[in-house]
Amino acid sequence: MSSCRWWAAGLAAALLVGCRIGPPPGEGVEALVGATVVDVVSGRETRNSIILIRDGRILAVGSRDELGVPTGARQTDLAGRWVVPGFIDAHAHLQPWGLAASLAHGVTTVRDLHAGEPLARELSSMARAAGGPRLVQAIAMVDAPPTTYPDAIAVDASGATAAVDRAAALGARWIKAYTRITPEVMEDVVIAARARRLPVAAHLGLTDALVAAGLGVRSIEHLSGIPEAIGMADELEAAHRLGFFQGWTAFAQSWSMLDTLALDRLARELAATGVILVPTLGLHDTFARLDDSAVYRSAALASVPDSAQANWNVPGMIARAGWTRDDFPIFRAGRPLQDRFVRTFVSDGGFVATGTDASNQLLVPGAGVHLEMELLVLAGLAPLEALRAATLHGATLLMADTLGRLQPNAVADLVVLGGDPLADIRNTRQVVRVMAAGRWIEP
Repeated sequence: MSSCRWWAAGLAAALLVGCRIGPPPGEGVEALVGATVVDVVSGRETRNSIILIRDGRILAVGSRDELGVPTGARQTDLAGRWVVPGFIDAHAHLQPWGLAASLAHGVTTVRDLHAGEPLARELSSMARAAGGPRLVQAIAMVDAPPTTYPDAIAVDASGATAAVDRAAALGARWIKAYTRITPEVMEDVVIAARARRLPVAAHLGLTDALVAAGLGVRSIEHLSGIPEAIGMADELEAAHRLGFFQGWTAFAQSWSMLDTLALDRLARELAATGVILVPTLGLHDTFARLDDSAVYRSAALASVPDSAQANWNVPGMIARAGWTRDDFPIFRAGRPLQDRFVRTFVSDGGFVATGTDASNQLLVPGAGVHLEMELLVLAGLAPLEALRAATLHGATLLMADTLGRLQPNAVADLVVLGGDPLADIRNTRQVVRVMAAGRWIEP
């Protein structure tokens, strides 16, 4: 065991019995001094803290009363600041400009669920060169023919293993299952993915959420499949078979018609399965207000290149979807029930993770994670639970126990804030500095 690891282990033991031990050798150690550390695991805040970092990992975290600064360590004064783990965007579709935008907002890990092979390779290369964000990629979604997107991997009743093998050969670390996949094919996809030790994320359409969770899907995206599981499967299946926008429109409208008791019952049943929800409330909220000019004046849009905003062509998307001014009030009427579902799911022990769906129309990388946390609080979650969704529960989703927390041996991904996020979740937007794997990201 190295002296560094021995020291960290010894510190942990000493803290359990209330002892103080001397500092470790300071060579190569950076000490972050004076901040309030937000422990998302316990929910406690440690004021006037010390965080010791070496070789991209956290050695120790504690108050000054418990922990000394090693002789010769490089000190960074963070008095008057708050420190939280680096944020995780658990559902994105990044463009190259979104890498820097993510880091600037404290997002150090991104699960990208469909970029297509050439772009996925470019993003991976750029992220490595820039020192982040860490990318966990699905490369290309799998979808039943005719696939919604031309660069998706087609899968049919006899081809699940081939589709999963192709995604794995491209370097996928997740399998993203899309809307046209039926329960029978979904089962085959999950089995094939399990053989490859790849988890499955699902944007559902022809499979309902409870069935998908029972089959072993690890995460359900966009709250998809939930109206279908409450008794609207026949009507929504017909819409999903017509095409993506027809299915999405019917799905979004259906929320306003759901029975609240049935919704609560499903939330409890789904929480018991252990599936993780990535609700992307920012997507639902933004698309429900496309008739509101304030959406187009969001401060977050300042970080979006003009070329990207032009490529969004929001009026063109609205036209393709066939939406009229009568649709948006119906979308908005469903939002309180989406919030209710998420609140009930979490209160019954379910985990949610923050996802943005950026860089789709008006959804901004990095900034969208902060919006998601704010919407989770508006839905009824405590600020700590919203913060966990962007850190601890995102790491749980990724099965990465060294991410999303500030503790010994964790990767030194952290965000320095100018305000207390547990007092007001909007303080997560006060990003002062960002560290990714022990390296400060320059603005």
